[in-house]
Amino acid sequence: MNTVLDWIAYACLVIGALLSLSAGVALMRFPDLLSRMHAATKPQVLGLLLVLLGCALRLRDAVDVTTLLLVAVFQMATAPVAAHMIGRAAYRAGQARADLLVVDDLADVADPANRR
Repeated sequence: MNTVLDWIAYACLVIGALLSLSAGVALMRFPDLLSRMHAATKPQVLGLLLVLLGCALRLRDAVDVTTLLLVAVFQMATAPVAAHMIGRAAYRAGQARADLLVVDDLADVADPANRR
């Protein structure tokens, strides 16, 4: 049973590392702020959660697993809120490219005269 859990942990660690790597590459390659934010939040958070799951499966100690669980909870609580606030601030500052937006939900709320 330990061997099976170790292989699952290794798979989680590798997949999580690859997702985090893809998030880093996307941060450098994507053209605009909103695309970069998407790359910084979605695959990075999933990659981190997979790495934490792999570490928890490998360590199997109550103190370590509890610490890893706290890291996962705080990451899940802060990453979406931070991305939302950065995206909203960028939109209000005129940094979001309007030609790349499929749907502009903030067009009615934000004053276009204040956009730069």
